[in-house]
Amino acid sequence: MFKKLFGSSEPKEEKILPWIALNGIEQLNEIEERSTGKTQVIFKHSTRCGISRMVMNQFVAAYDLNLNADLYYLDLLSYRDVSNAVGYKFQVLHESPQLLVIKNGVVVAHASHGGINAMDLVKYI
Repeated sequence: MFKKLFGSSEPKEEKILPWIALNGIEQLNEIEERSTGKTQVIFKHSTRCGISRMVMNQFVAAYDLNLNADLYYLDLLSYRDVSNAVGYKFQVLHESPQLLVIKNGVVVAHASHGGINAMDLVKYI
């Protein structure tokens, strides 16, 4: 009964996603090229924003590790120039947090805030 009320004192196993660090503008051309054979996903995260952290934690918890996609993580505060270049190259307005799904060189879906976790990634893979 106490475990149901207060949770278990046993540590939870942390889920590790196969993040690829997005920290260079030159990577955007690689993402565009790779998107012709495999879906590319970019998660833009603000490390100073509590909402961004909450959305990211929910995203990590729900992410299906069996998805056939490359998953990029962009710390937009540390790499603001890359964040700006993402918006320019893929023609999306900047938001934070933000998820972009890229296939065949173009963004086929994007979402921000709560919309990120409402997105069904499977249908874009």
